Amino acid sequence: MATPVRPLRADAARNRELLLTAAEEEFAERGLDASIADIARRAGVAKGTVFHHFATKEELIAAIVGGHFTALTTVARRLLEAADPGAALLEFLTVAAEGLQQQDLTFLQTVTEGDSEVARLQGRLHADIGALVDRARDAGAVRADVTGTDVMLLICAPVHAAGFLPTPAPDLWRRYLAIIFDGLRPEGANPLPQPAPIWT
Repeated sequence: MATPVRPLRADAARNRELLLTAAEEEFAERGLDASIADIARRAGVAKGTVFHHFATKEELIAAIVGGHFTALTTVARRLLEAADPGAALLEFLTVAAEGLQQQDLTFLQTVTEGDSEVARLQGRLHADIGALVDRARDAGAVRADVTGTDVMLLICAPVHAAGFLPTPAPDLWRRYLAIIFDGLRPEGANPLPQPAPIWT
């Protein structure tokens, strides 16, 4: 009698999720110095299991970065159905900043430069952010000269601004998100000194 393949697939999927979670934790603690051996140990699997799923450390990092882009894309697409476009854009920025506050792995993106799949997922996220901004702009909730690229570049700003303090309060980033979002509003807006950057 043939061995059923379904449990094996479930185990493989479980191991992959364990590895991704362990890798995120290791990278958050040790930066790019995190080793495959340490990641395997934290996940409770053999080192060979890591390489079964990810041929290289760079491939593992690409899976982490791509997963974060995919998660944010899911949020953006859900919010495209929201009744209040301005509130939807603010909620998206809040969710994105909350994720970074919990675990900021944006430094991993430097490793994925040139990875076509990561670039595709990032491009998809950029397009959906652009759609959120278009809806908010059409509703008069944000200034007319703000683009999706502007908002894409601002995602990390609240957490990084608060991070300049040695011991910031856990929710200090919310103060800077409020300042940023007020800057996106049309009330009292002055012309911006430079044209919007072009996403390539």
